[in-house]
Amino acid sequence: MTAPTTKRQTLLRVKDLTTSFKIDGKFYPAISEINMKIKQDEILAIVGESGCGKSTLVNSIMGLQDPAETKISGEIDFEGQDLTQIDENTYNQIRGAKIGMIFQDPLSALDPLKRIEDQIQETLIYHTDLNANERHARVLELLDQVGIVDPKRTAHQFPHQLSGGMRQRVVIAIAIACKPDFIIADEPTTALDVTIQAQILDLLRSIQTENHASIILITHDLGVVAETADYVHVMYAGKIVEKGSVEQVFNDPKHPYTRSLLKSIPQADSENDDLYVIQGSVPSLQKMPRTGDAFAPRIPWIPASDHEEHPEMHRLEDGHEVRCTCYKNFYFKEESE
Repeated sequence: MTAPTTKRQTLLRVKDLTTSFKIDGKFYPAISEINMKIKQDEILAIVGESGCGKSTLVNSIMGLQDPAETKISGEIDFEGQDLTQIDENTYNQIRGAKIGMIFQDPLSALDPLKRIEDQIQETLIYHTDLNANERHARVLELLDQVGIVDPKRTAHQFPHQLSGGMRQRVVIAIAIACKPDFIIADEPTTALDVTIQAQILDLLRSIQTENHASIILITHDLGVVAETADYVHVMYAGKIVEKGSVEQVFNDPKHPYTRSLLKSIPQADSENDDLYVIQGSVPSLQKMPRTGDAFAPRIPWIPASDHEEHPEMHRLEDGHEVRCTCYKNFYFKEESE
């Protein structure tokens, strides 16, 4: 997609956000120094391997972390209100009404003992003044909107009676029931086959267009990002290492991690059958380095002198930023060989 050029109001602004989890009585940052914003009518994709902090970030925005086991600092400004400073009752008024959440696993997100209509109506009962007949009509309208062929039949079914694609559509229907300004989609296509994935992505785009909603799309699939998003933030080891428009990041990637992710995508027109594999893995929370470039151990052929001791974000051009100056001297090992 082409990044929007019209000026829109900033809907969400995250400033210096750090979320730490308690392990054996000690807090370890799972995400740190997160700065981001999303404007009205935009789709922002957040990408990275499992364990990079993507879900921790959106759960922090939604206020879904256990306060007894979590420590959050920084600001999450949503429509002029700092979500880190509100109580649970206020959060409950925002969730579902102003911020919708599409969870990663629809089977676990849905109550197996309740019919689909009852589960969609829960949000409508809590956040609207619709009577029973109006709620029933809204449920059928929502099921039709998300592409359910027989809304009346589906409304009276239980989650186990639906296919994975239909369950995902139901979760999306719940998320958009109150026409929220802001939607978070956490890996919405992970467990679906390619055909259903494409349908779900088309559905998200149509919802964004119809409702003028802003969407944060969490994914590890760069193909999904290229097809769907306006902007992209690349996360590694709990930090954003590169951000920009989809065109900037895909056409001119800078950070070694971004370049490695893109290089690992299978190319249909490539004569080489070998897939590129990034060395090593994302460090665990307790072993995550707190100084230096966390990605450095996975590119050991780049000398330590090329990495900043305390990597900062550097602006390259309008909206395109990269963490650490190591990108200037990065190359793939096989290129030198």
